Amino acid sequence: MEKVSLTIDNITVEVPKDYTILEAARTVGIDIPTLCYMKDINEVGACRVCVVEVQGARSLQASCVHPVAEGMVVKTNTQKVRDARKATVELILSNHNRECLTCYRNGSCELQKLSEELGIQEIPFEGEKTEATFDDLSYSIVRDSSKCILCGRCVNVCKNVQEIGILEFMNRGFNTKVGPAFDVSMADAPCVYCGQCIVACPVAALKEKSDVERVWEAIDDPDIHVVAQTAPAVRAALGEEFGLPIGTRVTGKMVAAMKRLGFDKVYDTDFAADLTIMEEGTELLNRIKKGGKLPMITSCSPGWIRFCEFYYPEFLDNLSTCKSPHQMMGAIVKSYYAEKHNIDPEKIFVVSVMPCTSKKTEAQRPEMKGTGLRDVDAVITTRELAKMIKQARIKFTELEDESYDQDLLGDYTGAAVIFGATGGVMEAALRTVADILEEKDLQDIEYTAVRGVEEGVKEATVTVGGMDIKVAVAHGTANAAKLLDKIKAGEADYHFIEVMACSGGCVTGGGQPHVPAKTLMDLDVRAERAKALYEEDELLAQRKSHQNEQIQKLYKEFLGEPNSHLAHKLLHTHYQAREKFPIPQKEDQFCQEAAAAGTRK
Repeated sequence: MEKVSLTIDNITVEVPKDYTILEAARTVGIDIPTLCYMKDINEVGACRVCVVEVQGARSLQASCVHPVAEGMVVKTNTQKVRDARKATVELILSNHNRECLTCYRNGSCELQKLSEELGIQEIPFEGEKTEATFDDLSYSIVRDSSKCILCGRCVNVCKNVQEIGILEFMNRGFNTKVGPAFDVSMADAPCVYCGQCIVACPVAALKEKSDVERVWEAIDDPDIHVVAQTAPAVRAALGEEFGLPIGTRVTGKMVAAMKRLGFDKVYDTDFAADLTIMEEGTELLNRIKKGGKLPMITSCSPGWIRFCEFYYPEFLDNLSTCKSPHQMMGAIVKSYYAEKHNIDPEKIFVVSVMPCTSKKTEAQRPEMKGTGLRDVDAVITTRELAKMIKQARIKFTELEDESYDQDLLGDYTGAAVIFGATGGVMEAALRTVADILEEKDLQDIEYTAVRGVEEGVKEATVTVGGMDIKVAVAHGTANAAKLLDKIKAGEADYHFIEVMACSGGCVTGGGQPHVPAKTLMDLDVRAERAKALYEEDELLAQRKSHQNEQIQKLYKEFLGEPNSHLAHKLLHTHYQAREKFPIPQKEDQFCQEAAAAGTRK
């Protein structure tokens, strides 16, 4: 690759000629501040916080978009640069809700940190503020435009990464704001609630709708039996909230902290992930053998389910009817577990700790009532669990490791753990399906062809029991769309497909800890967190879902067999096509009357 030589702060730098000044500076440890910048996602030079002096240029240049050139001389820390950056941030703050002490992002806000670094003590540009919108009507996402800094990161993640485009700039000039079309509520927009906009937001203009207080109330009620479950990806990220390196596995400390919080039982959703494989694997084999609808597509990701319902309803019959693992767990807790422990199901409160914001909406779907009661009562994110631990003043990093409760629902296999990484559900299913078709305990269980984040869509053909099973894995809704379009065009043919709404799978779900944009320039968070899951998989004695003895006992004593009548009642569900931006009834009537009168609205 052709390179150029330039000088940055008196340091000679040689970099590829397609680098920006920002990238070149980072190669020699020079840290230029940014706010709107996200590598490969939002490189627009909108905020002007990253400005530098370039010798010969008439004005300061935005380093995040300015290309390097041979012989260029750059200064990143002159008085002129510092004054410009400070004035820019002061202008941003002049139209910002500065109630930092009560803000959800207090202590993790990129704007707050930048203000501190620039030594901002007062705002010289006080005046009128843009009219704000506060929208907390959805179960998953809260939008507060009073905190929006118009950086565009959420817009471009939704538009260019997920390729859905729910969010966009509205109005012009001083009245500009970001939100769904026509400024409708997030509850009414065709949003999948993946939460990638929350992850991208540097402030708290977007955040999850919190269930923390409801969980505390349940824990404090002596008449309520509170059962908590944790998704596999949570253990790979929770430690980041307490200063541990990205990708540190904290399973034991997480369990210890949750027991100190006061949960009556703490289980791993991995038990239900093993259960999901039994149900989903059986469903796949039945479809293959009996001529059912193929390809069968996984249903573990509620963001993907909503994406399919809104944008690809023609594939609804291809979806597995299995509920996601945490919903299965809730249904089993309020039936089998309640029966075994002689507890009134109405007195059980199930809390799911998830890496996902879409799970909050999923738990509220009317069909998620396997026992007649809601399967899951509250969903909190990894970030919300961290807040509860901090509220309880638990010294997380000093905790001794503890184990999940072991009775009835405590066992899980390595196959379940890897559900949190893209390709994990597929690999877990193949481990069980292969054993069933081959009628023996296969030792070669590393299906590496479906692992990794480098490719948005991965394909493989697995030969087991004399049968070639064609599979595909897609992570991120943009990649899911590409895969489905290929199938619609007759360019691809599969038996089984795994889709996760978020890039990398659940490890980078919308409820995971915030990672500063500049960290993302040097580290693939998806891969680092996934390593923790594969590490735990390898450490476990049992690595195939059907070998989980408590799962076997559950079927023997309660469910009967996979896909039985009772299993379908408790563990399976259905889906529905959803209309994008439906017209309210009153407005629809107005349109009809206007049309009849020969006018236009």
